[in-house]
Amino acid sequence: MSATPQKNRASRRVLVAAAGLATVGALVAAMPAGAHDRGNGHGHGHGHGHKPRTVDVQLLSFNDLHGNLEPPAGSAGNVSETQPDGTVKAIPAGGVEYLATSLRTARKGNPYSVTAAGGDMVGASPLLSGLFHDEPTIEALNKLKLDVSAVGNHEFDEGATELARLQNGGCHPVEGCYEKGKKFKGADFPYLAANVTKEKTGKPLLKPYTVWKKNGVKIGFIGVTLEGTPDIVTANGVKGLKFHDEVKTINKYAKELDRKGVKSIVALIHEGGAPASTSYNYDCDSPGAGDGISGPIVDIAKGITPKVDALVTGHTHQAYVCTVPDPAGKPRMVTSASSFGKLYTDTTLTYDLRTKDIVRTSVKSANHVVTRDQPKAADMTSLIDRWNKLAAPIANRPQGWISADINGRGSTAPEKPLGNVIADAQLEGLAPADKGGAEVAFMNPGGIRADLVYKASGSEGDGVVTYGEAFTVQPFTNMMNVVDLTGAQLVAALQQQVSGPNEAAPKILQVSKGLTYTLDLTKTGAARVVTDSIKLNGAAIDPARTYRVAMNEFLAGGGDGFPALGQGTNKLVGASDLDLFNAYLAAHSTAAAPLAPPATDRITVVQ
Repeated sequence: MSATPQKNRASRRVLVAAAGLATVGALVAAMPAGAHDRGNGHGHGHGHGHKPRTVDVQLLSFNDLHGNLEPPAGSAGNVSETQPDGTVKAIPAGGVEYLATSLRTARKGNPYSVTAAGGDMVGASPLLSGLFHDEPTIEALNKLKLDVSAVGNHEFDEGATELARLQNGGCHPVEGCYEKGKKFKGADFPYLAANVTKEKTGKPLLKPYTVWKKNGVKIGFIGVTLEGTPDIVTANGVKGLKFHDEVKTINKYAKELDRKGVKSIVALIHEGGAPASTSYNYDCDSPGAGDGISGPIVDIAKGITPKVDALVTGHTHQAYVCTVPDPAGKPRMVTSASSFGKLYTDTTLTYDLRTKDIVRTSVKSANHVVTRDQPKAADMTSLIDRWNKLAAPIANRPQGWISADINGRGSTAPEKPLGNVIADAQLEGLAPADKGGAEVAFMNPGGIRADLVYKASGSEGDGVVTYGEAFTVQPFTNMMNVVDLTGAQLVAALQQQVSGPNEAAPKILQVSKGLTYTLDLTKTGAARVVTDSIKLNGAAIDPARTYRVAMNEFLAGGGDGFPALGQGTNKLVGASDLDLFNAYLAAHSTAAAPLAPPATDRITVVQ
């Protein structure tokens, strides 16, 4: 449910100054697709009628679409671009109507072009896709001519059986077929899950790899999700499944492909890192102090066999085109294209027809913005219109009013305005004695999937929050739990935000009103939470006292690296998080008195 990395791997900056490697700087990355020479598939050094020794294969890739068929709203729909003068500009991007145009334009003049994805194509989706169990997104990806995708953690949100249905087709087991006389046909592309096996049989859940072929050119794709998927998906979603080490799995299947004569291999990995800059056109290989990339993908990349020629990654929703050395010390391309279809990566793989391998020193790559000033793809517009008609009766219902944007996903602060609204909604709905008697509520930041945007998304009018917009913020429809936790367990949970698996990438819980504390980021690990500053309604937390705590079932199961929250007792199951959110909007806003963005004064941050 969270979109932040789980694994507690050493996080260190990588700097690679690779002689002879065509790394891509800000200049190339900012160029439009097609502006740099890709060889047009005619090969290099030909002439005199000889057959070329090499051909250029175009690899187009993207990741973490999360069912965002329509352009994502608000700040979550922007990408950052560093300008020549050093200033950073926000560019509105994304939407499958534009993604389709971008990919189709990029493919022109490239006879060898393959399109791959790094996972989380579905799950945590806006209502337009989520209401229909992501069938609209799979249909859109088929039209986009996606060739292959790794599974991500969100592909497991509804469990292995539902994932198999998305792959193989068939109507939903409970809700049936959504369109009269039409049966859902499933994905035209293979979903790869090399490191996911069935507990009972030990056999892979889905195909571990696939081989793309054209005119004698063969490229193997191995797909994995992060090994920590069970920590960030509800227990039901991963029931009966085992998740294995990414590096060992990829190395095993790379060996198998090599034995079969497939020498060109790309790994699709749903795990990622954090570049030193959030601008998509940042030169990740620039040699400055503190430059480069950190996070779990660094150690993964360093461990993957040199048989693998390039890594397409995801999960962290970051944009980067970096080189990380392989175990032999040779630079290798590692890419990620942000999220929500806002970017795509264009990588040139020069394929040697004699050795059947990629000429690594010729690999070039750049991220490109899926701008909204290009023509829309008509087939995607009609797909969106078709599903919107089906969704309209539910999606367009007004739930409340807001006076300005209330940022959630688009906020980079530890305490997010929308996080406060959600936590307050959960506390208010579950505070009555017969509803659980909650005294405090916690919300995981990764579960907030969008902003509440003031500008109208349709014909509802500015400031109106529709059911569809509320669903887009909280698409999991998690059931709420109220449990007993001691004060000591409460303090431990707050410390787990910044220690253990969350030390490298803190997950700051959003807290309901009345809970205040100081977060000292100059310290390390659990010490970042100033224990004697933690107060509930002005009173210090008593380690021995029992408190009634509200949270979604995912957190109550210890998800997102919060084992202390999983120790709750005397559980009462309440309404869904979405129902409480909508009830709060209805109770606290009218057209005449809309809800204003709340103050963010619960967590005092020392930096």
